[in-house]
Amino acid sequence: MMQSWNSIEALLEAASVPADEAARAAAHRHWASLAHPLGSLGLLETMLEDAAALTGSPRLNFDKRAVVLLCADNGVVAQGVTQTGPQVTAAVARGFAAGESPVCRMAAAARCEVVPVDMGILDFPGVPGVLSRRIGNGTGDITLGPAMTRAQAEQAVLTGAALAAEQAAAGVNLLATGEMGIGNTTTSAAVACTLLGRSAEDFVGRGAGLSDAGLARKRDAVRRALEVNRPDPADPLDVLAKVGGFDLAGLCGVFLGGAACRVPVLADGLISTVAALCAVRLCPGASKAVFASHVSAEPAGHAVLDALGKQPLITAGMRLGEGTGAVASIPLWDMARAVYAESYSFETCGVEAYQPQGKGE
Repeated sequence: MMQSWNSIEALLEAASVPADEAARAAAHRHWASLAHPLGSLGLLETMLEDAAALTGSPRLNFDKRAVVLLCADNGVVAQGVTQTGPQVTAAVARGFAAGESPVCRMAAAARCEVVPVDMGILDFPGVPGVLSRRIGNGTGDITLGPAMTRAQAEQAVLTGAALAAEQAAAGVNLLATGEMGIGNTTTSAAVACTLLGRSAEDFVGRGAGLSDAGLARKRDAVRRALEVNRPDPADPLDVLAKVGGFDLAGLCGVFLGGAACRVPVLADGLISTVAALCAVRLCPGASKAVFASHVSAEPAGHAVLDALGKQPLITAGMRLGEGTGAVASIPLWDMARAVYAESYSFETCGVEAYQPQGKGE
């Protein structure tokens, strides 16, 4: 049965259920029983222990996976912060539906379903294969005023949470996040600057390959957006409403919904991890559902992961978006589970079990 929430408060309460530490300990003991040096698979081990704590069981299965791709346009594109116009968002969304984009080809290799969602693509009439969950027809230009109203930000968060719940109800047990929205590295940088108290010079990058002049315009746009809107770093919904985007707010909801439904959610790159940071600032308990896939090559990539207290599985200089980093990490989940579920134990192979030892012993 699908869960749903009619208010932000109800969602945050559901997402705040604590992790199951007994399940984490059981998963840790199981790893220790397998014939390998203790902890030698590093993050692959702690990742599954964290998943056990989230799901409430050391018996782990990730056989049904999906990547939700939230698509929306951003009014700040009018400030020349991108190489291309907003029409590209719609074109790529159609590519998602046709199964032709990079993430679609990677998802096919990872046995992962692709779920494109229109959260507010500019003048988009809709196409088969793209779910319509429109909050508005693109956002406002954040250099001139708020991206959206607070009510729209709340609606977008609840919509994202409902998407996570729909996937969980369909049996998805590993959920990846992705996005498409021309201009969304500008909005995500503005949100990150606010939440982490950093400057545009620190966090604004070249996105899809801006020239020096384009980078200067983008940094200026973020500076002006922060001056005009004065988002409150203590209120993530205010930040999302003033300088965020429908995709960012929706992804924030996906992480909260994953926490409430006890489904691991794979954060992708900068946009996705900034959304995860918003979710965790709204509800610290949501952190249990956030799993880092890779670290973005954008300037804020490492800082946002550090703020989340998450370590990436992959460091490959990726910055494509579309959920490609999240999907690229799924085979590592499969390999980790294969060892966890199927490898022989010290007992079965007749080897004396390793024992934890202190330094210098």
